[in-house]
Amino acid sequence: MVAVDRLDDSNYVISLSPNSSLVGIYRIIFLASITFVCGGIATIFYFFGAALILPFAGLELTLLFIAFYLSFRWSSKKEQIYISQDIVRIEKGIKKAEYSWEEFRTFTSFQVKRNKDKSLRLSFRSKGEDVYVGDFLNEDDKNLLRDTISEIIEDLNSLSNLSN
Repeated sequence: MVAVDRLDDSNYVISLSPNSSLVGIYRIIFLASITFVCGGIATIFYFFGAALILPFAGLELTLLFIAFYLSFRWSSKKEQIYISQDIVRIEKGIKKAEYSWEEFRTFTSFQVKRNKDKSLRLSFRSKGEDVYVGDFLNEDDKNLLRDTISEIIEDLNSLSNLSN
């Protein structure tokens, strides 16, 4: 998901996050329903004499919860791109900024590359260092991000030319 906020004439914030089909309370409802169905079936088989069903059902639910935890954690990734007349700042993390990069906009270029599989790879480059953004986005969102950043850069460049 790509969301753009224009703070004022020369300050923009682009927020990036992966698409997620299960959010909030729906995650809990989904996991609770699977637990109820699997636990209910295991309990019924236990009362009919199949005692080994319970440990395997518990193991199955444990593995399912671990898989969903890792998936939910991955879908909680966030990236913030701050672009202003003077600087470009990128922050990446899950709950808070775990990685931050900042550089003067005049020394930064926006790079669009294609991988071997023809997927887009977007980055900001400065002093020989590439900082990739939006790697978790789908192709449509990457195209939107590319176009949005290009428009913002053009807008900021036109403001710069007007002030000179």
